[in-house]
Amino acid sequence: MASTPYTFAQESYAAQGVDTEAALRRLAGVPISLHCWQGDDVGGFEAAGDLAGSGLAATGNYPGKARTIDELRQDLGQAYKLIPGKHRLNLHASYGDFGGQKIERNAIGVAQFQSWIDWARALGLGLDFNPTYFAHPKAASGLTLSHPDAGIRQYWIEHGIACRRIGAEMGRQLGSPTVTNLWIPDGYKDNPVDRKAPRERLAASLDAIFAPAIDPRHNLDAVECKLFGIGSESYVVGSHEFYLGYAVKKQKLLCLDAGHFHPTETLPDKICSVLQHVPELLLHVSRGVRWDSDHVVLFDDHLRGIMEELVRGDFLGRTHIGLDYFDASINRIAAWAIGTRNAIKALLIALLEPTAQLRALENGGDFTGRLAMLEEIKGLPFGAVWDEYCRRSNVPVGGAWLDDVRAYEKAVLSKRA
Repeated sequence: MASTPYTFAQESYAAQGVDTEAALRRLAGVPISLHCWQGDDVGGFEAAGDLAGSGLAATGNYPGKARTIDELRQDLGQAYKLIPGKHRLNLHASYGDFGGQKIERNAIGVAQFQSWIDWARALGLGLDFNPTYFAHPKAASGLTLSHPDAGIRQYWIEHGIACRRIGAEMGRQLGSPTVTNLWIPDGYKDNPVDRKAPRERLAASLDAIFAPAIDPRHNLDAVECKLFGIGSESYVVGSHEFYLGYAVKKQKLLCLDAGHFHPTETLPDKICSVLQHVPELLLHVSRGVRWDSDHVVLFDDHLRGIMEELVRGDFLGRTHIGLDYFDASINRIAAWAIGTRNAIKALLIALLEPTAQLRALENGGDFTGRLAMLEEIKGLPFGAVWDEYCRRSNVPVGGAWLDDVRAYEKAVLSKRA
């Protein structure tokens, strides 16, 4: 058989005890959940409110933003054509198919998401889901599930219950459990006098939301922490410590967002520590620049460290990987493609690591050998294995995907007013 870049890479990795074919098979079984909100700058289809006061901000005005469900699905379909493997879509409740009707968030049901379920089934995708606790008049104060007004809290409790039921029906129909992730923007710009009461109210609200029994074969509940946000710089009710304690106590999934911690904190060490105590993790792979600014994910040391920890700790089976960023300053489909391809690349290079050999050196106290091997494998021809995976997945190899984006921009995006 004639030598190719891939066969050369295969032999190079084999010399280190790594089976590239096994790595590619394992990679193909790990889905990434793309986030719908990259396609329209967190706009959604309710027109219930804007992002002001929500702790979120989408910046930029690149032309061609999706304005309707059909346009968003069209753009997502184009993005999936550029990404190797079979993946998922992460939906927010504000992206329902409302048919021009105003439906209160505590009254939404499967009917508003059936067309998304049908669309996902046609593409062979799984769905994940999120209640939307922002961009709404009842969230204008910056407080929702921790609000001192019991009526407002009850409204948002009912929204959370409705979303869990929608998630369960998504999972049932598609034959793959939906991860329904709960994040709220609640907090204060300045230091509060009473830190306790809002957290007591939040805990009680969460208990009410999770009270209805739902089959975990169809829906998995996750809670998401945050260090601070715009308008909640000094105090966030749902802090890391709060949700970590709640997830451990209630055995819920904990969502770790790469942009939700101090810039000097990284996720790899948290992954192993948290998984000692919770059943599974949800990861929101993002990139913060000095704050939770949700920049497009890069193929950098932090991303690689996350994926390395998942592989080294054998945590892939207990971890759900999603993306969470929104950049309106560049082509939005390119943003999906760049971030998702980078996440998959980082996972592939982790799967190509000779972990067993490295662990043996470490367990034997040979830290010199461990360091030497870690440095030597950086020179292995990873790129050829990545290109082979793209080729087998029938997606563009190398930078050719950008040509497809440019053509789509000319044919489709440029026509949008």
